[in-house]
Amino acid sequence: MKHLSLPFGPAAPLVLEVAESALVAECRGPEGAAAVAAESLVAAALAAPTDGPPLAAHVVPGDRVVIALCGRVPEASAVSRALARHLHAAGVSPEDIHLLQAPPLGPAPQPEVNPDAGDEPAAILPGGRRFDPALDAETAYLAADEDGRPLYLARELVDADVVVSVGSWEFDAALGGRSLAGELWPTFARQACRDELTLMLARKGRQALAAWRSNMQEAVWQLGVCASLRLVVGRGGTLAAASFGLPEAVVRESRRAADAWAPEVAEPAMLAICSLAEPRGGFSAITRAVAAAARVTRPGGTICIASEVTRAPDVIFSRWRQGAALQPLIHEAIHTGDRALVADALETRLFARALDDRRLVLLSALDESTVEDLEFGFAESPAVVARLAKRAESVVVLHEADRMFPRLK
Repeated sequence: MKHLSLPFGPAAPLVLEVAESALVAECRGPEGAAAVAAESLVAAALAAPTDGPPLAAHVVPGDRVVIALCGRVPEASAVSRALARHLHAAGVSPEDIHLLQAPPLGPAPQPEVNPDAGDEPAAILPGGRRFDPALDAETAYLAADEDGRPLYLARELVDADVVVSVGSWEFDAALGGRSLAGELWPTFARQACRDELTLMLARKGRQALAAWRSNMQEAVWQLGVCASLRLVVGRGGTLAAASFGLPEAVVRESRRAADAWAPEVAEPAMLAICSLAEPRGGFSAITRAVAAAARVTRPGGTICIASEVTRAPDVIFSRWRQGAALQPLIHEAIHTGDRALVADALETRLFARALDDRRLVLLSALDESTVEDLEFGFAESPAVVARLAKRAESVVVLHEADRMFPRLK
């Protein structure tokens, strides 16, 4: 037997005993750096870009420089300190360096990576602050999209002499691959633009990603962004890799650096056991984990998620799990125009596609009646998951599955 351990909260880890012949794969993300080591990793990327000049060559004394943190950024304090030091060394005065952080996309932003590590903008640089997408006055006209509709972006970015874009490169198995995180658009757009993206995804699914990609590229081009810092998160919210340079080049480099989050698995298993990178991240983290696990789980198999999620899915999701037809529910939510209902409809659509005919077992902080009302399997303790693993004929284990994008060989 092989003994495995999955951390899934502040309590004792989930310990599994799996037959050697049954274990198909155990998948982990890349190791990363923290604090001073993370700062050194970023500093090296800024000095030796993937493509284009180093950061110091992008600025001259007197430039107004805005560092745009796009949503969740691993080791945000270390990243921002490295940027500030390079800009100071290039002659940019501290009062001309502004840090602007936008909340992650979605109606209910999740906590930042390492929320207790002083990662608030005001704790990183003087004058650092959060962008509020709900305030139209914080945005300015940038350009028009292909259909002639205006694109509004954070006013500080439009008015800056130099914008340094900083964002994570992540996978999102629920969207079929690349995450929407880490991009200037619509992270720094008006709330209406964020809502429109959610609406189009709920209505069209992955087909809506083409319009998102077009607007994202247009925003980068219109701003004239040439200084892009892409980060790859490591295990436990650390920093695994940093790439600096021209936007397209650093995206390619970051995709290669994130390869450990897209491991190859020899064959699909009957049971997938998953932990979450964000154990309390809400049901959206479970959706991403299910989508990742489904890629390496046989039809009719079982996916088990170990988490500390405390909040049940919302009304659209619950009604679908209780027997209502999916498509009419989604159309009903879309027609209401209610932001929360549309987001709920999108979550439901993505989850339904991912789970398909597989069984889901939840080890979480949700009570038994709530889980059973959703017609999921209820694991009252880690021992239940351990028994499933010991009895399974084939098992794949995904650490931090909500960041994973596994592939079959």
